[in-house]
Order: sequence, then structure tokens, then C-alpha cells
Amino acid sequence: MQKRTLSFWEIWNMSFGFLGIQFGFALQNANTSRIFETLGADVDQIPILWIAAPVTGLVVQPIIGYFSDRTWTRLGRRRPYFLVGAILSSIALFIMPNSPTLWIAAGTLWIMDASINISMEPFRAFVGDNLPAKQRTQGFAMQSFFIGTGAVVGSLLPYMFSNWLGISNTAPEGVIPDSVKWSFYVGGIVFFLSVLWTVFKSTEYSPEELEAFDKADKEIAPIKETLEQRKANIKKQMYIGLAMTIVGALVTWYIYYKELTKELYILFVGLIVAGILFMLASMFRKRKVENGFTTIITDMLNMPETMKQLAWVQFFSWFALFSLWIYTTAAVTGHVFGTSDPTSELYNDAADWVPVMFTVYNGVAAAVAFLLPVMAKRTSNKVTHLLALCFGGLGLISIYFVSSKVGLLLSMVGVGVAWASILSLPYAMLSGSLPSSKMGYFMGVFNFFIVIPQIVAATILGFLVKDFFWNEPVYAIIIGGCSMILAGLLTLRVKTNKELNIDE
Repeated sequence: MQKRTLSFWEIWNMSFGFLGIQFGFALQNANTSRIFETLGADVDQIPILWIAAPVTGLVVQPIIGYFSDRTWTRLGRRRPYFLVGAILSSIALFIMPNSPTLWIAAGTLWIMDASINISMEPFRAFVGDNLPAKQRTQGFAMQSFFIGTGAVVGSLLPYMFSNWLGISNTAPEGVIPDSVKWSFYVGGIVFFLSVLWTVFKSTEYSPEELEAFDKADKEIAPIKETLEQRKANIKKQMYIGLAMTIVGALVTWYIYYKELTKELYILFVGLIVAGILFMLASMFRKRKVENGFTTIITDMLNMPETMKQLAWVQFFSWFALFSLWIYTTAAVTGHVFGTSDPTSELYNDAADWVPVMFTVYNGVAAAVAFLLPVMAKRTSNKVTHLLALCFGGLGLISIYFVSSKVGLLLSMVGVGVAWASILSLPYAMLSGSLPSSKMGYFMGVFNFFIVIPQIVAATILGFLVKDFFWNEPVYAIIIGGCSMILAGLLTLRVKTNKELNIDE
């Protein structure tokens, strides 16, 4: 029994919701640092204010994945989560630019990122559920196209409103400009309507059909535990949890003793919390208590080998991207344009150019999205991803050397190629190793390796910029460029289930 081959327009409809998701995500990425600075944040505070978003994603993603694997309603399996996430995200997009204080803005970012994740993560599993293996690269490429297209318009909106429609891009101290406000309002509407299109224009296979497809697919490794493996995993879970707790506690004490930057607490206190959760799951399992909590924690030890190898690629890729999103505004205004006064016209003109830069890299991503499957077919997913990431890393590093608006746009071309690949090829390589019964869960866990590097970037980069790079944010972007090239090289280590000779 095999899944049927879908038409171009069926793949289009099932991916269309990503247009709105990325519309909102682009507004968040391009304008949040600007909103924080307008509300009084110092440049070294910005990373810690961003930390709420990835921390929320770390919790939300596997939980949503776990429950979406077990959901079946009149709307299907994944689509209820698309809809709920869209409603919450749209509300948050309306609230964000009207935040009266810095901490309200940070809290709204937290809610908005969690809501976007509720919609976005089931979309990844949606492709794995609905498409046969031969179409999955095309399916994820279609998502990349909509991500790029939505982000182009979303990133460009403040510039369009201020330069084409004459809406003010300046405001009194502590007030968000009207051009940014109206951009977020439009984003909220587009987010909701595009997800609604996918909800009502696409269908899903039933759980019974998906189970039958899995049994017929000889390349999917069974994720099961024998009695001996269960005992070994329970012990392993306890030891890993104990090690994480001890390391986290020791480093936390060292941070306190040496009076290091407080942002570092988040990373290592988080390690303590994760260690405690692992130990609790181990104790529950030893007592034969099985529930959603123990399953969510335990299956992290049962990741397919392909997923473990891709985890390192994702970590360094997204560390680089987060450095870009956090520091581009400060690097462009300070390093390229030489201003740090958010009330000045020069600063706001420079800040308006950042969404244009993001528009370019997202536009490039949309343009090359359908070329990546062609190149991957002629070489391989791994080689294509390697080249794309190296191109993106060089684009990030080049920002240090440019001194004009046009030069900044050229730097973004490389980033756009990498972005298109990051959004599609890792998922195409991963999905073939996952059973449909755990597709949502493992796609959620896979996003740990998107979220964890964001947390590391938010805690480490601020410390490095402040204490080692003379408060010059452009150096954080250089570090990001090197990280992206390293991610490309690590892609060569990835082996699919077929290469690993996995068979049922």
C-alpha cells in the first residue's frame, strides 16, 4: 500500500498556510529588536529579551507534536492545530506594536512565538503524512517558496508604508512608529486567512491508513524497545539526567561566584531543569508508570540515527540565523551607518533598510526553492545543503566589509540561498526515517536543535559582544557566518536510513 502522488495544486494548497505563518514570523524577526530598542532596551539586553521565544518553543513543540500524533477530529489530525495557532498568533500580532512597556513587549513576543509554533510544527509533519517519499523534497520546497514569499512582503511592509504610502516611520520616544503598527495589523489578517485556506482546501489520511503505509515502507526503522533495551534506557535516562543536573549546578555556581553576566544563568539553570525531568521520567518508568510525560521525555533517547546527525547541522545553522536576527539592526545602524540614536532620522532610515535586507534574502529563498530539488536530484540532498550553507556563511561574514545599502543586499543573496535550503532539505532527509505514528513528535523534538542554538546565541552572544567585541554587534554576525559554514561541513556526516541499511 502506497500513498498516492499528489498534484502540484494539492501540494500548493496544503502548503499555502506557510505564507501567513512566515508573514508573521518575518514581521517578528525584522522588527522586534527595533521595538525593544524603541522601548528603551540597551543593545546588550536585546538577546535576553528574545530568549522567551525559543524557551517557549522548546516546551511547546514536542507537546504539540505528541498530541497532534494522537488527534483525530472532523478537521483531521494536524489541521486543528493550524487553526488554533493562527487565531492566537493573529491576536498577538495586533498587540505587539501597541506594547506600552519593554516587558509587555517581551511577554507578547513569548505568546506570539508559542502561537506561531502551534501552527508551524504540525505543518512539517503534514508533509510527511500526506506525501510519498519521492515527493517530500518537493513538498518541503513548496513550503520554502511560501515562507520566502510571505517573508518578502512581511519584511518589506514597514518600508512600503513609510516610503510608498507616506505613513510615518518616526514617533516620539518610547512609541512604535505607525508604519510598524500597520505592518503588524496586516500581518495578523494575512496569517489567519492563509492558514484558513489550508485548513479547508486540504485533506488528511486516517490513522489506520498511515499505519498501513508505515508497514509497507521498508526504509522506516521501527522505534520499539525490547525488555532489555527498556531496562538499559531507564538507567541511561537516570545517568544522563544526573549528569545534566550536576553540570548545570556546577556551572551555575561558577557564574554566581565569578559574577558573570546574568544571561548565562538561563542556559545552565535550564540544563538543571532538563536533568531533573530526565530523572523523574526514569523513576516513573521504573515504577511502570507510562503517560504523555514519560513518553515525551523517553523518546528523546530513541531518536533515529539520521536525526542525531542532522541535529548538529541544525544547531550551527540556526545559531547563525539567530545571530542575524538579533544583531542585524544594531550592526547596520552602528557599523554601516554609524548611528545608535533611535530617535534620529538616520537611525530610522537605517532600521528601515533591515526589513529590505530581509526581503531580499527571503525573495532569493522563494526564487531558488524549486531549484534545490533539481540540484539535489543531480547530486544529493547533502551536497546541495553543504553548498547552500557555505554560500550563506560567506554572505553573513561579508556584512563586516560592506559600506553601502547595495552591498548589504548582495550579502543577503547568500543568506537567501542558505535559508531556502535550511527550510527544506533537512526535513526531506529526516522525514524518511520517521514513522507516521511519531512524525509530529519527532518533528517537534527536531526543533530542539533550532531552539537550543537560539538559547545559546541569546545567552552567549550578548556576553561576547559586551566583554570581547567592544559592544560591536557586527562581530556576532561574523561568528554566525563561521557557524553556518561549519554546519555545511557537518552535513557530509549525515546518512539516511537507506545508507544505514535499515530494514524492518
